[in-house]
Amino acid sequence: MDSEAFDQQIADLAGTLGDATRRGIYVTVRESTEPVTASQIAELFDIHANVARHHLDRLVADEYLQVTRKRPSGRTGPGAGRPAKHYEPTRKNVSVQFPARRYDLLAELLLRVIERIAPDNAAEIADEIGREYGRELAAEIGFPEDSGYDTAAIAVASALMGVGFEVEARPDDHELVTRFCPFGESAKNHPAIVCQLDQGLVTGLLEGTKQIPVAIVSAHHTEEGDCVTKI
Repeated sequence: MDSEAFDQQIADLAGTLGDATRRGIYVTVRESTEPVTASQIAELFDIHANVARHHLDRLVADEYLQVTRKRPSGRTGPGAGRPAKHYEPTRKNVSVQFPARRYDLLAELLLRVIERIAPDNAAEIADEIGREYGRELAAEIGFPEDSGYDTAAIAVASALMGVGFEVEARPDDHELVTRFCPFGESAKNHPAIVCQLDQGLVTGLLEGTKQIPVAIVSAHHTEEGDCVTKI
């Protein structure tokens, strides 16, 4: 939904359903199994019938409700009187689709906050946070106790893929190759912090496998942009 359509939908909702009584009337009609009359609404909301009709007619004018006519039960023929005016909901959608949340913007701003408040040890903090999350993730996944180094490395790669990385495990070379970083532009704008966060995450996962007593992690980028982590 573009911003103009979004603004218009908000305006419609604020104008028609912004009134609490009218909003309640709309919900009542929408949830009713049968069309309702103005007198029924007046009784339910303890308001004058003219006030009830005003709210109902406003909802009809803005296409939230529609009018049907129904004769009183058991009465037919010329002397039965005019069919009563009833109200029922239309198919108009009143839900609002808000613009997509900008988590990428949030990440970018939070990284700037870290750089501002801890310029001298931001990378160290990132490594610590990454390790903590890596250990939590390892505990949540539950690595096998007797997996061995090769299987542990593959399990770490699978865990990283589960949180958005594209990773290839190379146990024979003691390497994890990352070809896609889920942190996007933030990684390019703040490489020192984000890369240290990545490495902390890998270290925490390796420690969580309990197969590698000391996780020695180092990384470099290839000409193609891949991140190669030595473990």
